[in-house]
Amino acid sequence: MIRYDPLWNTLKDRGISTYALINTYGISSATIDRIRKGQGITTQKINDLCSILKCKVEDVIVFTED
Repeated sequence: MIRYDPLWNTLKDRGISTYALINTYGISSATIDRIRKGQGITTQKINDLCSILKCKVEDVIVFTED
């Protein structure tokens, strides 16, 4: 199962809010909602988040066994 727990820590470390992701960086509110609910997002969105946050994939998502 892919979880987005690392994303929240990375956002906090970078001082970027979900509001900024939506209004400054163009990440849709639907994508943020999917992340909050633990639903899937595209690899392009993961790439976008990594570019915005200047981080690695493991700073956004983590895989854990069910």
